[in-house]
Amino acid sequence: MTETVFPKHSSGAGARRYDLDWLRILALAVLILYHIGMYYVADWDWHVKSTQTYGWLQDLMILTNPWRMSLLFLLSAMALSLAQQHIGSSTLFRLRSRRLFMPLLFGMFVVVVPQVYFEALSQQLIEPGYLQFWWQYINPQTGLLPGHHSPIGLLTWNHLWFLPYVWCYSMLLLLGRVPLNRFAKSRFVQQLPARYALLMVLLLLGISWYWLRQVFPTTHALLDDWYNHAKYFAVFVAGYLLAQQQQWWAALVRYRRLFFILALLCYALIILDKHDVFEPYASKFDELLLVRLCYAAVVALNHWCWLLLVLGYAGRYLNRPVNAIDRKGAIYRYASPAILPWYLLHQTLIVVFASWLKPLAIPAGLEVWLILLLTVAGCALGYWLIRAVPLLSWCCGLATAKNVGQKTDSEQMFTGKDSVKTG
Repeated sequence: MTETVFPKHSSGAGARRYDLDWLRILALAVLILYHIGMYYVADWDWHVKSTQTYGWLQDLMILTNPWRMSLLFLLSAMALSLAQQHIGSSTLFRLRSRRLFMPLLFGMFVVVVPQVYFEALSQQLIEPGYLQFWWQYINPQTGLLPGHHSPIGLLTWNHLWFLPYVWCYSMLLLLGRVPLNRFAKSRFVQQLPARYALLMVLLLLGISWYWLRQVFPTTHALLDDWYNHAKYFAVFVAGYLLAQQQQWWAALVRYRRLFFILALLCYALIILDKHDVFEPYASKFDELLLVRLCYAAVVALNHWCWLLLVLGYAGRYLNRPVNAIDRKGAIYRYASPAILPWYLLHQTLIVVFASWLKPLAIPAGLEVWLILLLTVAGCALGYWLIRAVPLLSWCCGLATAKNVGQKTDSEQMFTGKDSVKTG
């Protein structure tokens, strides 16, 4: 594994953005907590469910539900934008393909399998026997669980859907790299006030939500997920452009408190609507254009204000060089290359440990901590094993021993962490 080098901090365009690295780490932490919450939240389907579910968890999880995956796309696009300033398209194409496709295939054939197995067991659709199930799972002609089949049988990517999506978006932007960079450096974009750029992305999301959400509900199946593509690809392009606009970065930090207030206001409106406070208006959703436009505006503003306040506060407080010898530096050195393996493993471990603990009928207040501790310990152990075995390192997108010294630590990336070192 490549050893991290901590360069001198600079505010210039080529400086390493430590805030992006920290946000990847924090985003993974939120993702782990969110997926544990999915085991306990009432009325939301998931692979396995606790017998102890809570309706109030929905209100808490709605806080991050609309934008948590958009944050990952935004960060990945910004990293790609920074990297392409120093690395050629063909090299980036090769790096992103290796970092994304091998973990995706390994995840589909190995890591995700227990999720499908324990889900089927919990629904009493199969008999116990993991190896027998695995043989059927990898057989595209299997007759097992026909209601769960895709065009390739039982094979699925489950929580790893982010990997093929970000690969496709990356390839599209790399193919259009020259005109896109020319546009990013044009006088029009360089002089465009941040508020007008924000208005444009708000309009794009509002229009996508208005026209596509009901026609193309979320599938995460790549080929028919058009509302999500409209949302996430717009976020990806916006992140790519944002990374090259210093005045927009500065505006995010300057107006972070305003974004925080607007985000909390929108979140409050969404929760109040969920609890039927606006029922007289919601009942006219299909009849009145003004009502639909108001809903679209709140959805778009909520989505983008949370993203921008996160970037703004991170830019203000986290964009500082890390001391390699203190505790914060140790966390940074460990977590930066660990993000992708932890991402691969975390949901499967949650499903497995939750399924093992469920028959014990442990009170939820204690059980949730056990699941969290076991998941963190399992991810740490799994990451140690992945680093220790070169084949597993290759399968999980990490640099192997022969790559040391040839590649920067920026390539130890969560789905393509391509930000580059300076100094």
